[in-house]
Amino acid sequence: MSVKDLEVEFTTDDGPVKVLHGVNFDVRAGRTLGLVGESGSGKSVTSMSIMGLLPKPYGNIVNGEIDYRGTNLVTLPAEEMYSMRGDRISIIFQDPMTALNPVHSIGRQLCEVLELHRPELDKKARESYAVEMLAKVKIPMPEKRLNEYPHNLSGGMRQRVMIAMALACKPDILICDEPTTALDVTVQASILELMNELQEETGMAMIFITHDLGVVAEVCDDVAVMYGGRIVEKAEIFELFDNPQHPYTERLMGLMPSLDNEPKQMIDIKPIDASMFAS
Repeated sequence: MSVKDLEVEFTTDDGPVKVLHGVNFDVRAGRTLGLVGESGSGKSVTSMSIMGLLPKPYGNIVNGEIDYRGTNLVTLPAEEMYSMRGDRISIIFQDPMTALNPVHSIGRQLCEVLELHRPELDKKARESYAVEMLAKVKIPMPEKRLNEYPHNLSGGMRQRVMIAMALACKPDILICDEPTTALDVTVQASILELMNELQEETGMAMIFITHDLGVVAEVCDDVAVMYGGRIVEKAEIFELFDNPQHPYTERLMGLMPSLDNEPKQMIDIKPIDASMFAS
C-alpha cells in the first residue's frame, strides 16, 4: 500500500480545518510500519482515512491517494470499500470493550465476520473456524469461549478476540490503533509477542499506531514520526533510534524512561517551526 499526498479536512462551525497535510508513506508485505506521535498528531485520522471510516459529513479527504494493489481507495465506491474492509484490510482498535458488542457472544461476533466475508461457509464450518481462530491467538478453552460475552473476559483476552476477528479473513494489511494502551505491562508484552508471531506466520503488512517508542522498538521495522498532521521523519527502526534527524523525534526519544538516569519530570513539547518539517 502507498499513501500519497493525503490531505484531510474537518468541517467546523468556523469553517474547514485541515488535519492532515500531505502525508506520504509505503507499507510492504511482511513488514511493520510504526506511526508514532503524541495525541492529536494525526495518527488515528490517517488510519480512519485508509479504512474509509472518517465521520461523515464532517471529515473528508480533500487530496491524495491511498493505493492498494493499483486501486485508489479514496475514489472506491462505498459498497466496494465495505466489502474490502475487514477482508483485505483490517483494523484493531484501542479499547476492545467498546469495539465488541456487549450483548452478543464472542462466537456470534466472530461468525458474523465470517458470514459477511466468507458466505461459502455454512454455520458448522463458521463455528469450527471461529474456534480455530481463538486457538490461534492463544485463548485457552476456545470452544467454551464461543458462548461467553465480552464482560466475562479479561482485557488481554478481549484484545486477543479482536485480533482473531481482524485476522479471520486473512487480510493483506492489518492496522493496529494503540492496541495495547489499555493493558498492563505484562499483558502488553504477550500481545506484542503474539502480533510478531502472527505476522511472521501470515506475511501480512502491519501499520502500528502508538505514542510509545518502546512499543515501536518491539514490533516495527520502519517508523514514520507524525507531528501536527505531517510526517516529519521516516526511517528504519535502528536508524531512527541511533540517529534521529528531526528535533521533534529527538524530543520524543528524550522522554523515554531509562534505567541509567534519574526519572525525568514531564515536560511539554513546544511547537516547532514549520520550516523544519520534512518535505
